[in-house]
Amino acid sequence: MKALICDDYGPPEKLKIADLPEPSPSEGEALVEIGFAGLNFFDLLVIENKYQAKPPLPFSPAAEFSGRVLALGPGATGFKPGDRVLGYTGFGCARERLVCPIDRLVAIPDGLSDEKAAGLTITYGTTLHALKQRADLKPGETLVVLGASGGVGLAAVELGARLGARVIACASSDEKLKFVRSFGAAETINYASSDLRAELKRLTDGRGVDVVYDPVGGGLTESALRSLAWKGRLLVIGFASGEFPKPPLNLVLLKGCDIRGVFWGEFLNREPETHRRNMAELLADAASGAISAHVHAVYPLESFRDAFGAIARREALGKVILKLGA
Repeated sequence: MKALICDDYGPPEKLKIADLPEPSPSEGEALVEIGFAGLNFFDLLVIENKYQAKPPLPFSPAAEFSGRVLALGPGATGFKPGDRVLGYTGFGCARERLVCPIDRLVAIPDGLSDEKAAGLTITYGTTLHALKQRADLKPGETLVVLGASGGVGLAAVELGARLGARVIACASSDEKLKFVRSFGAAETINYASSDLRAELKRLTDGRGVDVVYDPVGGGLTESALRSLAWKGRLLVIGFASGEFPKPPLNLVLLKGCDIRGVFWGEFLNREPETHRRNMAELLADAASGAISAHVHAVYPLESFRDAFGAIARREALGKVILKLGA
C-alpha cells in the first residue's frame, strides 16, 4: 500500500511516498481503507519536530481521516465491513490503509460526504469544546475570532454564530474577510491594515469583548487580551504565528478576566463521553447543512507538497484534504 512517510524531520519537501506492507487488525482494532486524510497546521510542526507530540520515526503525517471499514480484529464490535467511518489517531493517517482502535471510529451519517467528514474531527471538535466547555459561550455575547479564515478559525466563526454569539472575524487580508462573512461573521477586522484593539473598542462601543478565540498567538494575543470586557475569556488554541505570547498578567487582574487553555487532544482522552456528545452534535449539524465543514481543496496524494504549501503560506480557506483512495 502507498503511504506518505516522514523518516527525517524537516519541511514537507523531505516527505516521500513509499510502499508499505499491508496491515492487519489486532484485538479491538479495525482495518480501514482510507479515502481522505485531513491536514492541519500542526502537521507542519509535527514533521519539523516542533510540536509537543513527537511520533517515532518513521511515521505518516495527518491525524484524521474518513474511509470504510475493511475488516475487524478479535473483540472489535459496533461496526461491520463496508461502514463509512471517520476517525482521529494523532498521526499516521496519510496512507491507503490504517489499523485503528475501534473506539476511535465514528460512523459518518447519510448526507455528509467523505471529503467533508475527513476534516471535521479536529477543527470543529476543538472549536466546539473551546466554545462550550471552556468558554461557556452564551447567546448574545461577543466572540472575536483571530485567524478566522483558516480551518479552526472558520469553524469558530460558524459555531459561534450557531451558538448565538455576535462574531467579529479577524484576518490578515480583505479577501479572507470577504470569504468568512458568508459563514456568520457579523463584523470583520483586517488586523494587517488596522489596529485590532482600536477596532474592537469601536465595534463594542468601548465595552470590550466577551470571548477571544486565539489560534494565532504572537503580538495579537496581548491586543486581544487588552480588548476583553470585565470577566472576559481568552481562549488559547495555538500559535500559528510561531511566537509564544507573554501577556502582562496585571491585565488579568484589572479586568477580572480569564486566560483558558484549550487542549482538545487531552480533553478527548480525559472526557471521552463529552467528546462523543460533541461529535454527535457536529455530525448532525454537518449532515443537515447547519455547518458547512468547508473544504478549501482536495489534493491527490502525489500533490502533498502543494497541500502542505497552501497551509504554510496561509492560503487555505477552510480545510485541506489529501485524497488517498482511487
